[in-house]
Amino acid sequence: MSDDPLLVHEDDPYNAETRTSALVGREITPNEAFYVRNHGPMPRLSSEARIRVDGLVERVTEFAAGELADRFESHEVTATLQCAGNRRTGFLDVRDIPGETPWGPGATGTARWRGVRLRDVLAAVGVREGATHVGFTGADLSDAADPPSEFGASIPLAKAMSDEVLLAVEMNGEALPLEHGAPVRVVVPGWIGARSVKWLTRVEVRDAPSDNFFQAVSYRLLPAETDPADAGPGDGISLGPVALNCDILDPATGTEVHAGGVTVRGYAYAGGERIVTRVDVSIDGGESWCQAELLGEADPWTWRLWTCDVTLEPGTTTILARAWDDTAAAQPEHAASLWNPKGYANNSWARVPVRVRPA
Repeated sequence: MSDDPLLVHEDDPYNAETRTSALVGREITPNEAFYVRNHGPMPRLSSEARIRVDGLVERVTEFAAGELADRFESHEVTATLQCAGNRRTGFLDVRDIPGETPWGPGATGTARWRGVRLRDVLAAVGVREGATHVGFTGADLSDAADPPSEFGASIPLAKAMSDEVLLAVEMNGEALPLEHGAPVRVVVPGWIGARSVKWLTRVEVRDAPSDNFFQAVSYRLLPAETDPADAGPGDGISLGPVALNCDILDPATGTEVHAGGVTVRGYAYAGGERIVTRVDVSIDGGESWCQAELLGEADPWTWRLWTCDVTLEPGTTTILARAWDDTAAAQPEHAASLWNPKGYANNSWARVPVRVRPA
């Protein structure tokens, strides 16, 4: 097994997910193990790089990235980020998804983010009447758009004005690493990672969602029969809050374990403003379930790690797991009912087959 905590899917653009072995038992994901999602080459910006705040504001203003912490009060938020394509490989048994990165369960991680509240920046420039959304633009140029354009996204103004949304300059007590958006990135807890724009260069207050390709065309849930090449702006459902999800980290898929007592470990994340309230584990195809122990404190912005002790008999077993949130919602059973042509939002039950050797 590789000692590298990241499984690299692409070198250009660089995309890598965290190996399950590097997530097990860690409430905080180390910077070097945190998944990386890019859509183009990583730009190198200095602390002098300008961030322009414009649109429906009283005072169009530019800030140097390095002066944000001096101009505004600093805050820290512990938050889970999760790619909309997390667990995409679970769809591949249903139907192929050509052209999309085959993310497993490791396109997610939790970090301590420090920076300034977006709402404080918006208050400083004054938000004008009629504003409903706040858009972000990064410095990373992507040829996934036609013509090539900078990565961008937006969130509703109400979310932008909430306490937890940051313009982050630190990650786990260190200066924000290049691959995670240095010198400044947006962190939008509870929402898909694509809305936490990296290498921030512009904040635009708007009267509608961003028309950037990655907001208007990409990161949208399309009906199963749709050809993504034919999808245009506004088609499908715009992805925002993360869907309730969980997965099994240990034992890993396809591994061999000894019969008898086995501890199953994993993560669960509710997304939005919800919290995980229960995780169930089954070793008999869902005929019966045992309730896992949830670790840590319930928090809407972070995952819950969990453990469950089971007894396995020799042979081949598929371990199942499902999560519940505080609205009493549970994960859907089958990936087949969720399959979509871009492979987003697979939040079906976790399934991990293992070989069980006699003790």
